[in-house]
Amino acid sequence: MGFKPDEIASIIREEIQQYGGQLEVSEVGRVIEVGDGIARIYGLKNALAGEMLKFENDVYGQVFNLEEDSIGAIILGDYTKIHEGFTVECTGYVLQVPCGEAVIGRVIDPLGQPKDGKGPIKTDIKRPVESPAPGIAERQPVNVPLQTGIKAIDAMIPIGRGQRELIIGDRRTGKTAVAIDAIINQKDSGVICVYVAIGQKESTVASIIDLLEQNGAMDYTIVVSASASEAAPLQYIAPYTGCTVAEHFMLQGKDTLVIYDDLSKHAVAYREISLLLGRPPGREAYPGDVFYLHSRLLERAARLSEELGGGSLTALPIIETQEGEVSAYIPTNVISITDGQIYLVPDLFFAGVRPAIDVGVSVSRVGGNAQIKAMKQIAGSLRLDLAAFRELEAFAQLGTDLDKAASRQLERGKRMVELLKQGICKPMNVIDQVVAVYAGAEGYLDDVDVKRVSQFETGLLDTVKTEHKELWDKLADQKTLTDELKTELNKVIANYKKQWQSSK
Repeated sequence: MGFKPDEIASIIREEIQQYGGQLEVSEVGRVIEVGDGIARIYGLKNALAGEMLKFENDVYGQVFNLEEDSIGAIILGDYTKIHEGFTVECTGYVLQVPCGEAVIGRVIDPLGQPKDGKGPIKTDIKRPVESPAPGIAERQPVNVPLQTGIKAIDAMIPIGRGQRELIIGDRRTGKTAVAIDAIINQKDSGVICVYVAIGQKESTVASIIDLLEQNGAMDYTIVVSASASEAAPLQYIAPYTGCTVAEHFMLQGKDTLVIYDDLSKHAVAYREISLLLGRPPGREAYPGDVFYLHSRLLERAARLSEELGGGSLTALPIIETQEGEVSAYIPTNVISITDGQIYLVPDLFFAGVRPAIDVGVSVSRVGGNAQIKAMKQIAGSLRLDLAAFRELEAFAQLGTDLDKAASRQLERGKRMVELLKQGICKPMNVIDQVVAVYAGAEGYLDDVDVKRVSQFETGLLDTVKTEHKELWDKLADQKTLTDELKTELNKVIANYKKQWQSSK
């Protein structure tokens, strides 16, 4: 069978047309050392800081150190599968994670892969985990409340949308409980929540997810988990992933809340990879840029200007102290970055005051701007009552005789402390809080037995919501205590108290 010249000519013509004069050049490096979640790579001269790398067995890494003759990389995956001599390629892009509606209600790892067994996350939207924080001109003042549902916080340490409020205290003082209550209270408020678990036990994370599901909070919550069993590089990336997922919604004009639980373990993970890669240690063996580690994360919390959609990202970082040592390196760093702190103390916790918030040390630098007017009107006297009570309590322990005015103040303080106690997963509507705090501040509880304060409060709120629904609605509508509403409220509380005392 002979060749047909026409066919050969057409094939050659086709080949010439398809010929590309461009050579594809790809730089390939080799692993010269690997272990403990990090790798040293020789030969990638053009690698950029923060760039993603691909190892020959499809495990990914990220450029961390740029050195004279090699690069140090963190391995984002199972580092035991990587061996000396493996080839490595640059990918030309930075780490990105999936975002959008498809992620809501899911549990993901720091790389955005699902961990809940509910199948893949179907979304085309991806965002880089590191992005610059909004500038001053892109922000607006924080003056819309983010209600946590916790009386002690909403009344005295208010949090606004776009704020960064630190939750700080020793281990097992209820820090996570405060954060979880804040998430549960966002039901029906339109706020999308992200809970980032860093270096926690898998069982603890599972119980938190269970709690959120029981309270219907997983419908608007995303959980990013880098548990204690994960390598340090994944724990290091986790909070940035959580922030990126929330940032996507903020840029769409929505309100978001991110919990970082906790940044002490995050700093420890960063210290670990920094020391392994030979970065010089500083105070407490942390690397010199540990402040920047948290500042670039927390500065991304903001309330955007109306031109940019007016969305917000509120951050509640958690820091664990050792023996109440607030002046340690990481706690002081994060205190200086945030707009106030909620300080939880073991003494109050073990005395049965829960949440165990030390009102004297806790502060919100946004203050009354992040409160509804009605709460602002009554919260001032509450804070003063409690401060006076703490002083008098210390004084009374000396066995000194107190005059009548001081005794009255002491008795009121005891009842106010009792009034501010609240169980886990029992967030309270802000109008209910106003009614309860008003009753205490106006002295209606002064002659109620301390042990029965909670019972009185429950009964009062039930009465107001059922028998005086129009008053409750007026308060919810106006969000301020006018003279007319005060008179009406005084009458309702006085009547309820008479009935309550006669039924004892």
